[in-house]
Amino acid sequence: MAICVSHRVKSIKPSPTLTVSALAKKMMSEGIDVINFGVGEPDFNTPDYIKNSAIEAIKDNFTRYTVTSGIPELKQAICDKFKRDNNLDYEPEQILVSPGAKASIINVLMAVCDLRDEIFIPVPYWVSYISQINLVDASPIFLPTNEFNNFRITAEQLQDAIDGSSNPKAIILNTPNNPTGSVYTKKELLAIAEVCLENNILIIADEIYEKLVYDGVEHVSIASLSPEIKEITVVVNGVSKAFAMTGWRVGYAAGPKEIIKKAGLIQGHTTSCVNSIAQKATVTALNDEDGSVEKMRKEFDVRRKYIYKALNEINNVSCVEPKGAFYAMPNISYYIMNNKKGIKNSSQLCEYLLEEYHIAIVAGSAFGVDNYVRFSYANSMDNIIEGVKRFKEALHSLI
Repeated sequence: MAICVSHRVKSIKPSPTLTVSALAKKMMSEGIDVINFGVGEPDFNTPDYIKNSAIEAIKDNFTRYTVTSGIPELKQAICDKFKRDNNLDYEPEQILVSPGAKASIINVLMAVCDLRDEIFIPVPYWVSYISQINLVDASPIFLPTNEFNNFRITAEQLQDAIDGSSNPKAIILNTPNNPTGSVYTKKELLAIAEVCLENNILIIADEIYEKLVYDGVEHVSIASLSPEIKEITVVVNGVSKAFAMTGWRVGYAAGPKEIIKKAGLIQGHTTSCVNSIAQKATVTALNDEDGSVEKMRKEFDVRRKYIYKALNEINNVSCVEPKGAFYAMPNISYYIMNNKKGIKNSSQLCEYLLEEYHIAIVAGSAFGVDNYVRFSYANSMDNIIEGVKRFKEALHSLI
């Protein structure tokens, strides 16, 4: 007799970004010259001052379990970071350190969601949001955007969605945004937050890319807009993107004490504490930043400018200029509708690009929009130049 798996896992699909990256790496191990634009990971090494701190932690035998919610000095460093960068006052009891921002989000969702609660998600969305919502037996409510409104929802759109829903609970708002690179303005955030206040909607603010903004654009933490908005907001962040610490797995959430406390209880029965050495290294990363983050941001900016210009120079391709993160999302709908290869969607197009032109790009369908593909420009300039060249040749081969 076969044991049936749960209804939750039946709805879960592999992460498209990780799948693309794994396939690209497999092809590379076989000697194929693949340029990988799929992975959302800085190509820089973790700064030395952070690595040295981890080495010292090992030498000091700081290798045992810690308090589930995070070591006191790290929680204080996170509080100091919020005050310094976002003008937000948090107490250590309002901080939960988790093994990655992804874990922070699902801990919070598990702490606040009941069966069939509705979570509002702007589209395009980060690939894991939908699976996480399904895992907690809640329901995603999609809020469509497009390149003509810079991939940002409006307060009026959110209010209409709330009016048409039966169990509205929360919104996940990601700015700077993965996959589009869009950044919400203070005015836009305030209008959205006021709708949430009026309707008792929790804001889960995914701000993992906050340090990576360009052209003088300001990242505004929505929780900083007023004390009342702060009380209905959980801010999620981490060190993976800005500090090139993806493999260290350190994320954190800050918010109302009761939500953070319950999310911590869940973590205590799942992952328990974050790696002790990584926690020590993160204290150093936040407290003793040596300019490495800004150096990386400037290099990302050079790449951003090139890829934005190069993509828009391809016939029948349009790309909104990304203002944050390290992604570009060109519209390739012309080539889906007009090609001689029988390609009918972005997934098939990305398969063709990988198999025939050896460039790994994530299909827009993974993010809820089928007429786009996502490039990560967390890659060398040489690879970006050659990869966009291949992309152009591949598209022109279709017509």
